[in-house]
Amino acid sequence: AVEVLRRRVDDEFSGVVEPDIRPMGEDKVMIQLPGLSAANQAKARQLVTQAAFLEFGLVHTNSMALIANGVTPPGYKKYTETRTDAQGIERTEELLVETQNQYGLRGEQIVNASPSRDPLTSNALILFSFNSEGGVAMGSLSGDNVGRQMAIILDGQLMSAPVLQEQITSNGQITGDFTMQEAATIANALLNPLKAPLEIVEEMSVEPTLGADSVQSGTNAAIYGVIAVAIFMLIYYWFAGAVANFALVLNLFILMGVMCYLNAALTLPGIAGIVLTIGMAIDANVLIFERIREELKAGKGIQGAVETGYARAFGTIIDANLTTLIVSVILMIMGTGPVKGFGVTLTVGICASMFTALVVTRLVFDLFRNFGADQGLHLLQQPKINFMNFAKIAFGISWALVIVGIAFGFSQGKDALGIDFRGGDRITFEFTEGKKKANAVLRDALDQAGLSDNMIQYQSGGGSRERLQVTVPFGKGGEAEAVLTKSFVGDENFKKVSQLRTGASISQDILKSAIKSLLIALFAILVYVTFRYEFSFALGAILAILHDILMTMGIFFLWGGELSSPVMAALLTIIGFSINDTIVIFDRIREDLKLGLPGTFTEIMNVAISKTLSRTIITSGTTLLAAGSLFFFGGGAINEFAFVLLAGVLTGTFSSIFIAGSLVLWRNKGEKPKLADETVITQHSISTSEA
Repeated sequence: AVEVLRRRVDDEFSGVVEPDIRPMGEDKVMIQLPGLSAANQAKARQLVTQAAFLEFGLVHTNSMALIANGVTPPGYKKYTETRTDAQGIERTEELLVETQNQYGLRGEQIVNASPSRDPLTSNALILFSFNSEGGVAMGSLSGDNVGRQMAIILDGQLMSAPVLQEQITSNGQITGDFTMQEAATIANALLNPLKAPLEIVEEMSVEPTLGADSVQSGTNAAIYGVIAVAIFMLIYYWFAGAVANFALVLNLFILMGVMCYLNAALTLPGIAGIVLTIGMAIDANVLIFERIREELKAGKGIQGAVETGYARAFGTIIDANLTTLIVSVILMIMGTGPVKGFGVTLTVGICASMFTALVVTRLVFDLFRNFGADQGLHLLQQPKINFMNFAKIAFGISWALVIVGIAFGFSQGKDALGIDFRGGDRITFEFTEGKKKANAVLRDALDQAGLSDNMIQYQSGGGSRERLQVTVPFGKGGEAEAVLTKSFVGDENFKKVSQLRTGASISQDILKSAIKSLLIALFAILVYVTFRYEFSFALGAILAILHDILMTMGIFFLWGGELSSPVMAALLTIIGFSINDTIVIFDRIREDLKLGLPGTFTEIMNVAISKTLSRTIITSGTTLLAAGSLFFFGGGAINEFAFVLLAGVLTGTFSSIFIAGSLVLWRNKGEKPKLADETVITQHSISTSEA
């Protein structure tokens, strides 16, 4: 039931609500849906209570006469259909429907259902189709009973009873007196049927699971991060930095506007997508500005430098963003829960960042290039470092750290998993209204008692009492009760109301879906990079991503962290950052190979990494500013999330410089790849600063 409900919510709200759904005790399910409007709350109630048990039955050939005489033959049941006719008059009709399912046609055989409109009346209806088993059953039922009425019954209510005009083998439709929105909700329920209807036994408003204190500190931290990034861009690039900041603000406005349109709730997975979006938006502008700087250094005027800079950065930006977009779209389509929410946010953010970087900033430069657009563009000197000389050492140290960290995580067993993954004891307390304690105070008290893995949430449902709900690991409910009772000393009404064992919010289905989505995404990246570059580059990119994920997890375990839903979202962010960083360097290597620069493949690779080093440092630095502000100022549950982002950005930067390229080099045994055969310019110096 939990996964059926999760799929219903994800499908109904486009994956942007990110529900917390978990079993409670033996016969209850807790569902938390953040940020719903009043209209969406009503929709959600119908969504979670409707079983969507669909039945098909033949109407008695003499139904009207039998009902008129008050006779119900054995094997039949009387149903009432209520509908509104073309004149707007509500009419009812009673029918006798056969109760025996002799053809074996069942609702769970439906594989597709969608809302539509009747082309003649414009009334809402639901189109559906069967799987092969259902198609055979429908074919037999309709073929044997042409000319008879077939009743379509949903959750015990007669929806319609069309006359079978001919044999039907695969498709059908449900008509009724409902709106398009109701049709969409019913179609969603048909695709995700429950074995039994659910009853809402309690409905309450709840505070954020992070607590009001963490939400406020997290918001402030995010603002500090954006301000820090903006100040850096202004100091380093001056006018160009102001253009980048304008594009960044516009990017965030577009992103938040789309998310508001989708009624998305801002959760930590969503914040992870926004952080990566900020990093990629800045990266696109830095790529352009660094290209412009190179052209200015080569002696071009500002107009020619801007045109050439944008032209040469265009392909890099497209490749880097498309590879990340491949990941986000697959996560959005195939993922569930926080994975799907992250994919939606990142997909919108990437599209917005490409638009602002390639279109908006170019328009601004075209308008203002004669008004000081070239001021403040000062290039960091290109270093001459033999990066590949350190590759073996870097490779050995990093993989040793991976092995130690992952081994340490496995040695912790279930202690390495947070409540989101293993569930726990959920205790509900009541206390006097107005005597609420700050989340931070309760969290500190639980931490000091060795219960650092906890989730605290206040609830309100009217009346003079408020509720506190605390979740701790299994078997720790008694300890938590003792700690919290001390914290609420002075409130004689403070008491425990209930204690239940709650299941994991990150179920096996979510994990399987996430792993499956990631594997497909990695395969898609392998295909795309092979097509755009060649297989050795694709292999290097994939292995670098795996290295970054494992190394970040290893560092996180050694730091003492526990895997949770926010941490999983942060790990997904690392994939996007890693592939983006790697593709930028690969693009420069490919370009220098095609330019026919003399020297060995190792020398060309070192020069390419050196040329992109300033961009790598700036992009990583600005992303670290955003993630660092969350870590140092976010507090509470945000710390682990931000730590993973920090570790992941540093790891991704390290691997793009020392790991990914060295894997390509070793795969080609030090020889130039076939890309070098596509030379377009043959006379250049290896130390040139052009391109």
